[in-house]
Amino acid sequence: MKRDVICIIPARYESSRFPGKPLADLLGKPMIQHVYERVARAKAVPYVAVATDDARIFDAVKAFGGNAIMTAATHRSGTDRIAEAVLALDLSAAAIVVNIQGDQPIFEPAQVDEVIAPLVADSAAVMSTLIYKIVLPEEMTHPHAVKVVFDADFNALYFSRATIPFVRDKKLSADYYKHHGIYAYRRDFLDTFTTLPEGKLEKLEALEQLRALEYGYKIKVVITPHDSVEVDNAEELDRVRRILLEGRSAS
Repeated sequence: MKRDVICIIPARYESSRFPGKPLADLLGKPMIQHVYERVARAKAVPYVAVATDDARIFDAVKAFGGNAIMTAATHRSGTDRIAEAVLALDLSAAAIVVNIQGDQPIFEPAQVDEVIAPLVADSAAVMSTLIYKIVLPEEMTHPHAVKVVFDADFNALYFSRATIPFVRDKKLSADYYKHHGIYAYRRDFLDTFTTLPEGKLEKLEALEQLRALEYGYKIKVVITPHDSVEVDNAEELDRVRRILLEGRSAS
């Protein structure tokens, strides 16, 4: 399989906040289908598949004509699930693997080009992700909106569900950035990632990307102009439904 860039969408059925989330109905389609179809519109990705541990999700993807790969149910994170999935594909060591979370049904296909840009430009870069400047005040404090701080070279310093940075001097102000669940990895880095023990900070924050930082690997961040909604509960699904309906009405 000669594909420089592929996309794998990790999807699991079990979720403490929203069981069966990938199959939730969204305007007559399961949510995972919306994600898949948007990835398929990205020019940089000739191949997309869903990696899942659940037969219901696997069958749903096959039913709409998508590619699906069954994986183990024991993975610690979506990245670990993707690493298993790509083992079934004949990829070169230099290939780039994109991870679009299955709860991002209205992300912009152009964001695929944005997230792979650091890896295309720098052969030493192993991982990148997208961030967005927060404009809604409630997202600055909401734990579902993961915040990120980064250095002058756009390497992530830390991700947290807490509000970072903390502004001690109230006469000062800060820009806040939230993390989108969209990643790109160098293919061989996926193998490295899965061999790393679970990080202490990763476990405390329940954020898989902290494993890479804890063990000394750099994550390039790219500021995207496109916001997105990560569906973690039924209320956010309703919000996405309204956005899609408004878009249909406008067109």
